[in-house]
Amino acid sequence: MALANVSIQVLPVVEEKDLYHVVDKVIEYIDSCGVKYEVGPMETTMEGELSQLLKIVETAQNICVEQGASRVASVVKIDYKPSGITMEEKVGKYRKNK
Repeated sequence: MALANVSIQVLPVVEEKDLYHVVDKVIEYIDSCGVKYEVGPMETTMEGELSQLLKIVETAQNICVEQGASRVASVVKIDYKPSGITMEEKVGKYRKNK
């Protein structure tokens, strides 16, 4: 199984006061899927098998709608290579050990 990285930024159309609540529900769902992920200030990056990650992206759209969004725009980035790619190999050298 080749690991891929998929980043998603969901932009649900909801009242501003509800925005973080909806995004939090998506992150809770990602957490429940058992994939490695990192939350950033603009997007969440996941690591796993590509087809599983794409299903997570699809479900994230539905979660936004279930939480009251009338529309969802999402930015999705995919980094895939047949031999696999990890978040650690891409950014590990920049992390500070604390």
